[in-house]
Amino acid sequence: MSERLDDFRITMLLADAAQVVDGKLYVLGGGWSVTGPQPTPSALAVLIQVPWGETNRPHQLRLELVGAGGEPVMLPTGPDSAPQPLVIETKLEVGRPAGIRPGSRLSVPLAFGLFPLPLTPGERYLWRLTLDGAGHPEWQVEFDLRPAQGR
Repeated sequence: MSERLDDFRITMLLADAAQVVDGKLYVLGGGWSVTGPQPTPSALAVLIQVPWGETNRPHQLRLELVGAGGEPVMLPTGPDSAPQPLVIETKLEVGRPAGIRPGSRLSVPLAFGLFPLPLTPGERYLWRLTLDGAGHPEWQVEFDLRPAQGR
């Protein structure tokens, strides 16, 4: 990973719901790591602290849902379509506000609402984030689905 990406600080949190309002991250029911086994709506809250030297530059952010072995989670996309990996991609560019002290980190809150995902009960999953194609061991959040009743 590039040294410049080591300077990013990224916090990820699973939640029942999350939203960004006026540059602030609002989280409801956040911090869980066990859910299910039935599919329920959820959210992924992400706080990115961008180092001064990486402001005013475009960055590519990618979130990918993977299984415990690192394989992409494939989800159906329609009755006649092949399953596709669950990936969220977006571009990120943070400007420097007037009057801010040079060297400051700038926070970027992001919230992604997720529909009920048809995942396998009793399995472990994780959301993995990459920035400009590079990852970091801390840029992920994992969760387990409870086993189905009767197992």
